Amino acid sequence: MLDHARAHAFIGEAWQRDILPRLQAYIAVPAQSPAFDPEWEGSGHLERAARLLHDWATARLAGITEASVEIVRLAGRTPSIFIDIPGDARAPVVFYGHYDKQPPMDGWHPGTGAWVPVIEGDRLYGRGGADDGYAIFSAVLAVLALRAQAKPHPPIKILIEGSEESGSGDLEPTIEHLGTRLGKPGLLVALDGSCGNYEQLWTMTSLRGQVAGTLTVRTLREGVHAGDASGVVPSPLRIARQLLSRIEDPLTGEIDARFQVVIPAERRAQAIATAGAIGPLHRALPLAGSTAPVVEDGAEQLLNRAWRAQLAVTGVDGIPSVADAAAVMWPEVALKLSLRLPPTLDPAAAGTTLKHVLQADPPYGCDVSFGLDMLSPGWEAPRLDPHLAEVFDAASRLAFGRPAATIGGGGGIPFLTMLGSRFPGVQFMVTGVLGPESNAHGPNEFLHLPAAHKLTTALAYILCHVKDR
Repeated sequence: MLDHARAHAFIGEAWQRDILPRLQAYIAVPAQSPAFDPEWEGSGHLERAARLLHDWATARLAGITEASVEIVRLAGRTPSIFIDIPGDARAPVVFYGHYDKQPPMDGWHPGTGAWVPVIEGDRLYGRGGADDGYAIFSAVLAVLALRAQAKPHPPIKILIEGSEESGSGDLEPTIEHLGTRLGKPGLLVALDGSCGNYEQLWTMTSLRGQVAGTLTVRTLREGVHAGDASGVVPSPLRIARQLLSRIEDPLTGEIDARFQVVIPAERRAQAIATAGAIGPLHRALPLAGSTAPVVEDGAEQLLNRAWRAQLAVTGVDGIPSVADAAAVMWPEVALKLSLRLPPTLDPAAAGTTLKHVLQADPPYGCDVSFGLDMLSPGWEAPRLDPHLAEVFDAASRLAFGRPAATIGGGGGIPFLTMLGSRFPGVQFMVTGVLGPESNAHGPNEFLHLPAAHKLTTALAYILCHVKDR
């Protein structure tokens, strides 16, 4: 049996002495995903981040015979890190994470910033720490904690990619390149997930798919004085609002039934149980003024986030800032749309439908186009093996002092669908440290350090006790 107290102490000391400085150095690298840094090869930031993580892992695993750490480079693709650690005769455990980041955004607390790692109490602020630069550190450290006690573990494969925030376009070619080196995993652990609190081991039951693209509406060849054009030429923003109302009710936010599915009864029951444990999700969000949530019921909030399609406008071009606004009707407006999809809905079919709905019969005959930028599949977890469920629960009780819990996620990880198709029957553990107020992709993103420490301890227990199916 694993000496839990010893493993916990080993991991805690390593986090403080070794991981925190490297994690802070990683946060300081503006390693934006290719969608946000099209000149990523020239800027070199993704290469710097990959090299930093590679060098750390190489140094830590130097004493393990036959362990290998490499940066996989394919022409025109972001580099990936692949780590192969030998183990016993059990099926391999594959860990997944990513090191590319979302753009910085405004609104960070004074003294903090996307590329400014700052520790305040239990929180390490900065872009990418929790989403999910910590992943490679936790995976490697969990193995080292077992090795420190001469405990057996399965073969470990760790894959850290560099294009996740852009839809993981470089991931499948990388997996094809690795070929049989991933082995046939018995368990796939994705460390890019979320958690309902920082007091339990959380596993995710589903993730949403996504269709993203740019809606462009053009009514003039050039800007015209508003006094001359208003009432004569339709505003491109008004047209855009009309088009969006074709898929989203402007009063309720409800999305057209063509983008919905029947929610399984098991997932409804899990949402009710999770809401009873953590309460309504909106309590952890930075609501402004007297803003109320879309719905008050905690279970319905969880189902809205995990199983119902939702639309977000994530970017706008063509509209001047308030400071630069003149009495001019703009010629066009472009809106970046993100339509989150239920886990089991086909994103390709949804993308085709969305494009047709937005472009059909444009009001006033104006120029309307919708360019698809991303199609990302959703994922629903297969039924968990009873023994593995017991191992997860025991790991949570030892590391956190509370039983394991489940939650549906609002984001997506294309890797899961890809590997699930490649290896039918593989078991999944999708977990992470993106919990209340952590604000992934937004200002003031942080890594909850005690939760990361405890999650690493839980991983060590799981690696020690997981069995072949």
